[in-house]
Amino acid sequence: MSTPVTGKGPYDPQNIFARILRGEIPCKTVFENEWVLAFYDIAPKAPVHVLIIPRNPYVSFMDFSTAPAEEIAGVMQAAGEIARTLGLEENGYRLITNAGTDSGQEVPHFHLHLLGGKALPAFPL
Repeated sequence: MSTPVTGKGPYDPQNIFARILRGEIPCKTVFENEWVLAFYDIAPKAPVHVLIIPRNPYVSFMDFSTAPAEEIAGVMQAAGEIARTLGLEENGYRLITNAGTDSGQEVPHFHLHLLGGKALPAFPL
């Protein structure tokens, strides 16, 4: 497990997701389009655990929220399409992002976690 990141500051082009996007590190791709690359998490927290990462360099959601509306919509539409394709729509799923140190963000590249495939526990607070 990595040290949580602040979610602020300059983008690190050597982070693991940037390297996956460049094809330097392999992944099990689920979906890709002009906006995102989605792949299975290597340490899944549910039977279905997909990471959805934008192709552009955003450190966290705070950073991503300033992206053009078309890109934000493209990323969110991709998340919905992936959930439908994986058969998660009927029983439900969880879509999570961590932003900054207090959230436990570990990779300094904005991403969504798509979790499903079983009844998930109540979200702990």
